[in-house]
This record gives sequence, structure tokens and C-alpha cells, in this order.
Amino acid sequence: MVVEEDRSMEEGLIRQRHQNDRDDRRITACVILSTFVTVCSSFSFGCASGYTSGSETAIRKELDLSLAEFSAFGSFLNLGAALGAFCSGQLAVTIGRRRTLWACDLFCIFGWLSIAFAKDVLWLDAGRISLGIGVGLISYVVPVYIAEITPKHVRGAFTSSNQLFQNCGMSIIYFFGTIINWRVLAIIGAVPCLVQVVGIYFIPESPRWLAKIGSGKEVENSLHQLRGRDADVSGEAAEIQVMTKMLEEDSKSNFCDMFQKKYRRTLVVGIGLMLIQQLSGAAGITYYSNAIFRKAGFSETLGSMIFGVFVIPKALMAVIFVDKWGRRPLLLASAAGMSIGSLAIGGCFTLQGMNILPELTPVLVFIFILVYFGCFAIGVGGLPWVIMSEIFPINIKVSAGTIVALTSWTSGWFVSYAFNFMFEWSAQGTFYIFGVVGGASLTFIWFLVPETKGQSLEELQASLTGTT
Repeated sequence: MVVEEDRSMEEGLIRQRHQNDRDDRRITACVILSTFVTVCSSFSFGCASGYTSGSETAIRKELDLSLAEFSAFGSFLNLGAALGAFCSGQLAVTIGRRRTLWACDLFCIFGWLSIAFAKDVLWLDAGRISLGIGVGLISYVVPVYIAEITPKHVRGAFTSSNQLFQNCGMSIIYFFGTIINWRVLAIIGAVPCLVQVVGIYFIPESPRWLAKIGSGKEVENSLHQLRGRDADVSGEAAEIQVMTKMLEEDSKSNFCDMFQKKYRRTLVVGIGLMLIQQLSGAAGITYYSNAIFRKAGFSETLGSMIFGVFVIPKALMAVIFVDKWGRRPLLLASAAGMSIGSLAIGGCFTLQGMNILPELTPVLVFIFILVYFGCFAIGVGGLPWVIMSEIFPINIKVSAGTIVALTSWTSGWFVSYAFNFMFEWSAQGTFYIFGVVGGASLTFIWFLVPETKGQSLEELQASLTGTT
């Protein structure tokens, strides 16, 4: 009877229009500050992703690394991230979102400093793995925290700032990577984490995590900080608490719960989007873009600098349009553009091998890499994490989020480690494979990925699990 009453209350709360809807839509200074502090670690994440591209030549020369050793070094970010992802969900629910961010900072700072002062490959790899663990934690907790604190009408844009700041970090590394010493670059990567360590003390805990641990008064206190002290947060607080209580009583959050029929679609969508993100080649191209420029005969320095400037406005487009156009249209456009870009790059390398248009193919390769990354940035690069943070109910968010994050990083490790060897085997063949994956992903997105814009997390999760 208690469960039925809670379910009825939850359905009523979802159907009704809150009298305080205007308060629910307020974007306060606290929301902006909390988002900024949170995405500082995303900036460091971006630095880590682009680090190996510009530093490859200098590191291999100074530490006398072989191609296999450097490929292992680059891929250890993904291996460490898989380890971080494995415990990210449980850590976020056990100690809270804010403390998990603090743990991210510890791993990232140690990792960057280990790389900066490395005297041999052992310390270099240890730093990369530690940095990867921090990145694995970041990839889960950052979008989850932002999605849980922001008003629903701007949730997509604020959560997409995660990808924007990743691209900002990547831009800095690409722009300066070929002209600044690789050890100094590592120090630069650690700075955003130091900023976050201080900023965490000035932001509130997620109200949805507070509801999960049963702290009703703290839920309202957190919402007052986020929506304004004069805001009426009673409706939003009640909706969060009732939905959380209903889900907790409906399921005791065992690992096997996420395989229930009602959660099957959300799990397939989460895993599928992460496979699309990684198997379309993003990690390999990001980590080793300078090697691609070199193979094509295009200037590494010029290519990195132009690329560094280019990625920011493209990522900004996702922030601007995600709550206007929706997640699905951006994902479809992104996947289509990546597929076309990859196939075109493969075609350019085919022409190069046949010695056709030898003066033009280097420029075309560079242009199509910009096309690939521009399309990646507006959709597939960040939206899988946005959607993951939205579709999983609080009772399975730990287990499902962990599986999804693990899928992303293990498949990313495979791509980042294998890319150099695939590229040596066949440059054009590598990009043809990525193009086919991008094309196939259109079918998956079209038939399975739901539109999530404009709905509260409670509305969205209830509709996907069939509780309304």
C-alpha cells in the first residue's frame, strides 16, 4: 500500500505544473559557479586527451621510447580511466558528488606531476595511469552532478559545457604543444585541478544524492542555494524525494537490477552510444593527430595550431543548440559528418598512394580532419555523457553508469593502442573502418536513442522505465 501511495504521488507530481515553475527555471549565480568549478576538471581531461599528439616527438627523443612504448603510454590514459570508471559510480553514491570530484583532483594532480618530472618510462606510465583514473572518475561524476543541479530547460547546455571545456583544454595543448616543452605542458594540465580543489568548498552537494541518503532538509537547503534563497523549492524537492523513495523501494539497487526489462532500453542506449563514440576513431585521431599530419605531408605545427583554434567554436555550437534542436538531431548530424569525414580522409590517402594530386592531398586530409572533429564536437563527443546522466534512475545509476563508463574507456583503450599499428598497416583502410562505424551508428541513433530535452530527470526516467 505504501509503495502504491508513493507511486500515485509521483504520478501526480509529474503531471502537475508547479506553481513555482518560474523559480524552477531560474539560472542563479550558484548554478553557474557550481558548473564552472565542476568543469575545471573537464579542462584537465581535455589536456590529457590532446597531450600525446604534440609531445610525441619530444618525449620519444628525450626518453628514448620506441613506437610501441609510446603507444602504450598514450593508451594508458584509457586503461587508467577504465579503472576509475569501475569505481566511479559507487564512489559518487557513497561519498557524494563533491568529494568524488576531490578524489579526481588527487589522481590528476599526481599524474600530471609524475609526467612532468619523469626521468624514465616507468614514472611516465605511472603518471598516465593515475591521470587516467582521475579522468575515469571525471567522465562519470561531472555530467551527473551538472545534470542533477541545473534547471531542466538549460540542462543540456550546462551539461554540454563538460565537452566544451574538454575541447578548451585540448585546444590549449594543441596550440602550444609544438612550441612549449612537454614537461611545462604537464604542469599546465594540473592547474585546473588545483582551482577545483579550492572551488569545491563553495558549491552545494547534489540535491538528488542528498535525497538518496535520506536527508530531506538538506535537499531543500541545496535547492535554495541553487534556485535562490527566495525561491519556493517545495514542489521540486517533493518530486525529487518521492521519485527517489519510490525507486529505492521498487528496487534495492542490486547489480542485476539494471538488467530488468524496464531498464533494458536505457542500458542498450548508454552502452551503444559509448561504443559509437570510441569505435568511430576519436581517441586514436585525437591522441595522434600530428602523426596523421606527418603522414599526409602537412605541417605539424601549423596543423596543431589551426586545429587548436578550431575545436572551441565547434564545441560551443553543441552548448548553444542542444536545448534548441535536441539531442537526437545533433547526434544524427554528428555521426553523419564523422562518417563522411573519415571516408574522405581514407579517400585522400588512397589518392596519395596512387600519387594522384600529390600537392593537394595534404591540404584535403587536414580539411577533412577538421570536418571530422567539428562534427564530433557538436554531438558524439559529448552528448553520450549528457544522455547517460539523464536516462538512468537513481537506483541503478551506480551500476549502469559504471558499466557504460567502462565500455567507453575499454573500447577507447583498444582504439588508442591499436591506432598506430593500424595506421602503419594501412592509412586509408583505418579511416574507411572508422567511416563504416560512423555510418552504422546512424541506424542505432535513429531507432533507439530517445529525445531527452525539456523534461525533468524524474519525468524522463519515469517515462523510459514505464512507471507513468
